[in-house]
Amino acid sequence: MRKIEAIIKPFKMDDVREALADIDITGMTVSEVKGFGRQKGHTELYRGAEYMVDFLPKVKIELVVKKEYVERCIEAIMSTAQTGKIGDGKIFVTPVERVIRIRTGEEDGEAV
Repeated sequence: MRKIEAIIKPFKMDDVREALADIDITGMTVSEVKGFGRQKGHTELYRGAEYMVDFLPKVKIELVVKKEYVERCIEAIMSTAQTGKIGDGKIFVTPVERVIRIRTGEEDGEAV
């Protein structure tokens, strides 16, 4: 089992969800987050005053999948979330030791 966390631009969320659904990935957790990397942030003008926006809005997608689905998920996310511009995001893949479905007590592959 692997956990895939992808940080992407918010306007790409629907495309990524559809691409994952096309490869039979239906369960995911999505959070609105803020952050910055090399993109750093930018200045904006509000009521005549300039201010610095340090943290940019992003979307974080979390999936737990069987190991054999990892590469398909990564390809689906990259092919749909990539704009070629700075700030496209990151994908993190980490091992998951155990998954338990609270309602039934099912574990690991059956619980996902």
